[in-house]
Amino acid sequence: MRAKEFLTEQELSDVHDGLDVAALALPYTYMIPELSNSNFYDLYRFGVALAAVRGEDGADDRVQDQHRPKFRASSQWGQHPIVSSYDPYIGKLIDKALAKTDHRGKKLVSSPGSEEMKDTVKGSPVKAFKGYPK
Repeated sequence: MRAKEFLTEQELSDVHDGLDVAALALPYTYMIPELSNSNFYDLYRFGVALAAVRGEDGADDRVQDQHRPKFRASSQWGQHPIVSSYDPYIGKLIDKALAKTDHRGKKLVSSPGSEEMKDTVKGSPVKAFKGYPK
């Protein structure tokens, strides 16, 4: 059989875990012992921090500094989950779901309706007209 000519086997006697393979095959691979894979909030904030650092390094000079938001180590809401909905009865659903999981308490952190930012132009930029002549 000619199969042995194109089938090869890897020598895995030196491989003990994924880091052994990554050390050989992946360039610039870092492990971060201070972050846990089970703490999704910290992982998320680390990802946002990476993006902030790249933006602050001047990689995109089109964004002026006064319009670039300042990075904070934690978000305004911290590690607490949020639920957002256009359903005016979502608060009652949240209460029922919390009760089913032996939890309670929620805090409204937004306006009850959808509102525009103060500097949002609400008028149409297209000038109205009576239509085309027949």
